[in-house]
Amino acid sequence: QVQLEESGGGSVQAGGSLRLSCVTSGRTLSSLAMGWFRQAPGKEREFVGAMSYSGGIIHYAESVKGRFTISRDNAKNTVYLQMNSLKLDDAAVYYCAAKISWAASYSSNAAVGAYDYWGQGTQVTVSS
Repeated sequence: QVQLEESGGGSVQAGGSLRLSCVTSGRTLSSLAMGWFRQAPGKEREFVGAMSYSGGIIHYAESVKGRFTISRDNAKNTVYLQMNSLKLDDAAVYYCAAKISWAASYSSNAAVGAYDYWGQGTQVTVSS
């Protein structure tokens, strides 16, 4: 059973940065495609970004493109989400997710239902 544990959330002022981490266990990270999602109060969970097994292919939501960066360290079984130039709208609970099969299309990799495993989430608060 794959387990995911996020950390690194917190409070930051608009324009600031945070780096989230997601440690995986139960399966070699290099065999997992990884995704980041977020959910703000009263809203549906939305796609932030996803990365293929080796990190060679990365998708980003338009809302975060150019500001957020996903990376992975397979040796440490850890995936990162570097968030820069944070905006008020970025405030949410951020979730790490994993799936066995990387899809060919952006839409498939961005779908909440495509992911097999989820972390418990970490809160990101952005203030003005």
